[in-house]
Amino acid sequence: MLKTLKTDFQITFDRDPAARNWLEVIVCYPGLQAILLHRFAHWLFVLGLPFIPRLISHFSRFLTGIEIHPGAVLGQGVFIDHGMGIVIGETAIVGDFSLIYQGVTLGGTGKEIGKRHPTVGENVVIGAGAKVLGNILLGNNVRVGAGSVVLRDVPSNCTIVGVPGRIVYREGAKVDPLDHARLPDSEAQAIRYLMDRIESLEQEVRQLRQSSTLDSRTRDQASDCCHLKDKVIEQFLDGTSVPENV
Repeated sequence: MLKTLKTDFQITFDRDPAARNWLEVIVCYPGLQAILLHRFAHWLFVLGLPFIPRLISHFSRFLTGIEIHPGAVLGQGVFIDHGMGIVIGETAIVGDFSLIYQGVTLGGTGKEIGKRHPTVGENVVIGAGAKVLGNILLGNNVRVGAGSVVLRDVPSNCTIVGVPGRIVYREGAKVDPLDHARLPDSEAQAIRYLMDRIESLEQEVRQLRQSSTLDSRTRDQASDCCHLKDKVIEQFLDGTSVPENV
């Protein structure tokens, strides 16, 4: 137990560059406070003590904004960053050295009996606002993008993004758990594939028009319109689009 508590404390300095000294971490880090209170409540829960574990969990929720059922199992070195709005259900299991951001829910999908919450592997990163629901398994080294909704099992060593979550395999890629900018944009990738298909169709149409008597002025106007639309599309794919009223 002492080794686990020491790891919980040390991981804060490893994961948060803003952590400066031990007093600040103990007093001002709600994620660490919630985990420490949960470990005590979970110990009482395992002993079969009624009421008191839930009371401690309720007090922790009031103090930190993080709700962890005393029945949930957290591995050593789990780090909750900011943490406001996190909900972890009774039968959830979180593996060692996992990183959980604010607004995450590890919840159920109904009133099933028995195991009804997710099992999260080791070294998993769950981005802000993500929802992982049901008795599903997230393998080791999985990265869940912010705002994603995960409803199915996720194999180890891959990334999942979107609503519902879509898996992007990244076998063998060593990624910093704090580097969210490297999450893939699967929607933009799908649109790019469609644009490539449209471009090939436009080339076929252009070849057919070469033998037609299309007015040159009309052709130029159509070309200018296409260039404008292509610019908007490229800005979207690159994440740099600006609304017209700005």
